[in-house]
Amino acid sequence: MVSAALREVFAAEGYEQARERAGTVIERLTPAVPKVAELLEGAEEDLIAFYRFPAAHWSKLRSTNPLERVNREVGRRSDVVGIFPDDASVVRLVGALLIEQNEWLVGRRYLSEESLALVLEDQGDEGREEVAALQAA
Repeated sequence: MVSAALREVFAAEGYEQARERAGTVIERLTPAVPKVAELLEGAEEDLIAFYRFPAAHWSKLRSTNPLERVNREVGRRSDVVGIFPDDASVVRLVGALLIEQNEWLVGRRYLSEESLALVLEDQGDEGREEVAALQAA
């Protein structure tokens, strides 16, 4: 019931429509499952935040698949090791996996440079200053 209702929100055409649908879903769920409705109301802005990006990014931003993939890979590799001798060895393993994932994301351009340029255009000068500050750090 809840997942079907959330699919309506994620299938919206844009931010305003998603916001309207989220409100409708919360109203419908309140009598049946008030705790879930309360959680959704508190997380509404986070749920639809990806709509503020260009439409080309939506399918990649609304999914947690890349994060789940990294978590599965960490689990798979740590199962092979079994027991780690110390905390530093865990950090080395996970660090190596994250570096590998970063190279994959950058090399394969999960979000292309052209599509990220659209985000910067929407942000104006303020967004460019933030990016420049992050690159300098």
